[in-house]
Amino acid sequence: MEKCMEDILQQNDANWPECAATSYPALLRLTQVNNIFIQIIKECVESYGLQSSDFNLLSSLRRNPSPHVLSPTELYQSMLFSSGGLTKVLTRLEKEALIERCENPDDKRSKLVKLSQKGKLLVEEIMPVLHQREKRMVAALSSEDLTQLDGLMQRITLPYNTGWKTG
Repeated sequence: MEKCMEDILQQNDANWPECAATSYPALLRLTQVNNIFIQIIKECVESYGLQSSDFNLLSSLRRNPSPHVLSPTELYQSMLFSSGGLTKVLTRLEKEALIERCENPDDKRSKLVKLSQKGKLLVEEIMPVLHQREKRMVAALSSEDLTQLDGLMQRITLPYNTGWKTG
């Protein structure tokens, strides 16, 4: 895949110099790294019979304090799903008994989403496997490299942390 990225950069230089002059190869490589990372997650969670969106929802619930309950709005905000997408995931996970829907004492029109014991055990089984695959992905980097990379990514994302407005 790296050869492909080099080809893209060389083709831009040769055939679209005005684009090459203003593009940032590091951002193209970041896109490539993101695509690889998404594929690693996808392959890992699919081996457990889940979709990436399922795992995203289960892990969002798990990282909240016990009893691991969020409103659909809180899930929607933390997961960047459309409400239709979230509804489909909730339905699928409830059918598999990985989540439970509970009464919301603050809003009788909506139900809270709770991570079931089965869902908790599953997400806790997957996470170490995923972390091992992530570790292999960054094996070429030292701990200092990873710290530096994290700092750089934080600096890039800081202006966008309050929302995804790019204007």
